[in-house]
Amino acid sequence: MSSLATGFPIVSRVWSSTIGRKLLVALTGIVLTLFLAGHLAGNLLVFVGREAFNDYAEFLHHMIHGAGVWIARAVLLACLVIHVAATISLTRQNRAARQAYENKATIQATKSSLIMIWTGLTILAFIIFHILHFTVRLSYPEADFQDPLDPERFDAWGMVIKGFTNPATVLFYVIAMGLLCSHISHGVQSMFQTLGLRSQKSAPILRVLSVGYAIVIFCGFVSIPISILVFGYGR
Repeated sequence: MSSLATGFPIVSRVWSSTIGRKLLVALTGIVLTLFLAGHLAGNLLVFVGREAFNDYAEFLHHMIHGAGVWIARAVLLACLVIHVAATISLTRQNRAARQAYENKATIQATKSSLIMIWTGLTILAFIIFHILHFTVRLSYPEADFQDPLDPERFDAWGMVIKGFTNPATVLFYVIAMGLLCSHISHGVQSMFQTLGLRSQKSAPILRVLSVGYAIVIFCGFVSIPISILVFGYGR
């Protein structure tokens, strides 16, 4: 990321500034956080049934003549890379500040940022696994699934049901979602603070909203694998 910054003066100025990197973390965090809400809404269609979920999957893959899903993936990937790179850069800077000043407040802030970066890297590993599992379909080639209602199209619903019959996959999924939502509950508050929207009066409200949003995201996503593995939904 630093090499990219040196090639573009504006990017270089933003990247060399602590405030600039914090803004990048906040803005990319907003995009990723909003994406989670939309992604969850679409995924919950699995409970509506095979036809509704497969219609949704087909819409995504044919949006803007098939280019829409790739544009979305490119934007999300760019946001993710910038978010992770800026967070790592800020964490390294905080660590250097701790060594220079060694005061309690700085140490506490650095520990908090270290927790955020490790949960963030775990989430990144999960995202890669999730893409390989359900998007690239390394485990489940398209030929393995045909929609019984329309043999000409891929049965995305059936793939999700089969994918979450593996206890190890479900366990990893639940743990990763827990870390993700822990990251969100702290990250959303930080985004508001970076954007200057957090005050002493609004802080308690933002804390409740952040934690509440994280709980909704966690329960929504986890309800799918748990329903399939534990309660036998779709089998």
